[in-house]
Amino acid sequence: MDKKELEQHIMQALDDNKFGSFATIEAGNKPKVRYMAIFHDGLKIMLATDRKTHKVEELQNNPNVYLLLGFEAGGTKDVVGIEARASVTKDESLRGKVWSKDLERWFSGPDDPDYVILELAPTRIEYTGKNAQHEVWEKETASAIK
Repeated sequence: MDKKELEQHIMQALDDNKFGSFATIEAGNKPKVRYMAIFHDGLKIMLATDRKTHKVEELQNNPNVYLLLGFEAGGTKDVVGIEARASVTKDESLRGKVWSKDLERWFSGPDDPDYVILELAPTRIEYTGKNAQHEVWEKETASAIK
């Protein structure tokens, strides 16, 4: 499939899977994985979290992350593995876009000072569809665009 079609399949899988396994690297270069709610705008992926969590601290030391979604009850049979670089932001427009009533369990509102967004910029995405077709999406670099 061409890149545009692959991106459409990936975005559909992001729509269909509201949770994924998010991995960071802890001190001592050990992986740490936790389930998180997924929000996205195209291939721009966002995760809501508290600025006081270990994952925020881990991202300061190593911004390389991995997000795995799909192939679970309630999701699709598609499997998507996303390698990305993460950044922590308090951007008001993103905080408002991601905010939902579900987050009231942890935060007083979208203006809560502890509420931050993890922005994931994918560098490589592996997609395996229901029919076991495996595709790879990679971010174009400046040298590849020439």
